Amino acid sequence: MFIKTGDKVRVISGKDKGKEGTVKKTLAAKDRVIVEGVNMIKKHQKASQANPQGGIIDTEAPIHVSNVMLLDPSTNEPTRVGFRVEDGKKVRFAKKSGEIIK
Repeated sequence: MFIKTGDKVRVISGKDKGKEGTVKKTLAAKDRVIVEGVNMIKKHQKASQANPQGGIIDTEAPIHVSNVMLLDPSTNEPTRVGFRVEDGKKVRFAKKSGEIIK
């Protein structure tokens, strides 16, 4: 998977197309990511110790990784991700600008 936790991404398809956010969590086994503020669902919570009131809460649902695209750090535009070895370390880079990501 080319996307990691903390990456800035843009949704490129689906009901939230065009929205941007940071990746909160990656679910590599299912090829899905949870993006902050994207794919919001309403979840009915039973009253518990942590949530004594209970009720309906808004939360992010996982979205397939193919529906998001990493944002280029220099231009803030969606870009593909490539890998190359620099100084003996494997690094990710933006295909549009060639700039190293993190």
